[in-house]
Amino acid sequence: MNTFKNPIIEGFSPDPSVCAVGEDFYLVTSSFSYFPGVPIYHSRDMVNWHQIGNVLERESQLNLTEASSSRGIFAPTIRYHNGTFYMITTNVSYGGNFVVTATDPAGPWSEPYYLEGAIGIDPSLFFDEDGRCYYTGTRPNPTGVTYNGDWEVWLQELDLKTMKLIGVSTAIWKGAMRGVIWPEGPHLYRKDGYYYLMIAEGGTGPNHSATIARSEKVDGPYEGYANNPILTHRHLGSAFPVQHVGHGDLVATPDGKWFIVCLASRKFEGSSNLGRETFLAEVIWEDGWPVVNPGVGRLLEEQEIDMPLAPFEEKTLYPLDRIHQEFLFIRNPDMAHYDVNAREGWMRLIPSATTLQSESGSPTYLGLRQASLWFDYSVCMETHLIEGAEAGIVIMQSENYTLRLVLVRSDRKRVVQLITTIDGLEQVVGEVDVPETEMILRLVGEGQKVKGLVTVTGKEQLVAENVPTHYLSTEVAGGFVGCTLGLYTTAASDEPGYIDANWIKLEKTN
Repeated sequence: MNTFKNPIIEGFSPDPSVCAVGEDFYLVTSSFSYFPGVPIYHSRDMVNWHQIGNVLERESQLNLTEASSSRGIFAPTIRYHNGTFYMITTNVSYGGNFVVTATDPAGPWSEPYYLEGAIGIDPSLFFDEDGRCYYTGTRPNPTGVTYNGDWEVWLQELDLKTMKLIGVSTAIWKGAMRGVIWPEGPHLYRKDGYYYLMIAEGGTGPNHSATIARSEKVDGPYEGYANNPILTHRHLGSAFPVQHVGHGDLVATPDGKWFIVCLASRKFEGSSNLGRETFLAEVIWEDGWPVVNPGVGRLLEEQEIDMPLAPFEEKTLYPLDRIHQEFLFIRNPDMAHYDVNAREGWMRLIPSATTLQSESGSPTYLGLRQASLWFDYSVCMETHLIEGAEAGIVIMQSENYTLRLVLVRSDRKRVVQLITTIDGLEQVVGEVDVPETEMILRLVGEGQKVKGLVTVTGKEQLVAENVPTHYLSTEVAGGFVGCTLGLYTTAASDEPGYIDANWIKLEKTN
């Protein structure tokens, strides 16, 4: 018997969906306004996940032009049927619900099939034993929304040849609780003669939960489980270190073991800077219903798993001779601002007039998901900027909540500043002068405190330390996203100059 630790995917990995293909498992998560969209991970053991690509990697698949930080792509679902992978999701900023397909999960994936009549969000696909495919989603109460979150789960057949909804649209469940809010993330399963519908309800905050119902017919009526919810932490109090538990997907291994992947947030000193992460729990079936982590009934930080583990070495160094699949852009990037041919072994980044505070367009930005509050993030760069331009590194939660370590050139002077942006208001909390030369900018996270450093000609200088970061959390900044760590440059001029960057390094230190 082996053991694993939760979360299985650390940092900004909400709304996980998983499918099994033989002994291989594939998992996708929401990506919101970041491009490329919907990262896809592979595992052989349900514990160790390696990113193999991004489902939505072309602008023709993913329009994010006007998507602010918590808009864009919501709640993808991945399924496999007869040699084809299907990923269905919602772009809440453009086009609505759509499906893409692939024969190789690493891609390339097809152009989107937008589904006419598929109102609402959080779509999922279910392939029945007779070969028919059904769409499930969540939509506003069609008789009129009487309170915030007054939605329902609905089902309709999907014709895979035409990629069109056919037949009757049927409401199949409202949720388990009285006055339920936001029944969402529906997934259908078939087991032992029953159809099982698992959803999330209670909102995405402290009252989040997973509930389940079953029926002998795919279109209902569905009977809620008497012991709902099957998973939640809402009863454990606000001081419990893992919160917001819900939005899950069930999966069976080839030897018949069952698991649930779900989202949850870890709190550090009361704040969840890393956003919603992907967790794993064991599932058994009793009297025709699933029981999550029997005898415990909640997510565990560490637990046993009766599977051989297949760990892999985590990537920490990113040479900037190419665009790595883990890199994130904010909305749809202008790739003319990222040149890997101008200087061998370096990436040339051209500043954009679009700033990190913009809610449309794409700033020049290369990001990585933040996986820990104990980290060492550094970039080696050389700048050739005009006055008024800036370049540096940043922890970004949203447009109005950032912390950046930035080189600023003004009045024929170059300074590195550590700047906090809280609710759109900037404050310089540290500053050092630097000469015109190559430098290494470095942010070191130590729980809910950060320090910024700059190295020039082999000498490292402290810019600021013990800078609080609680404001980079869902509790303060709001939204649905976790933080990213990125390299960026911006300028108001049409001829701003450029920066050359040699490498990015991101290490967890605890």
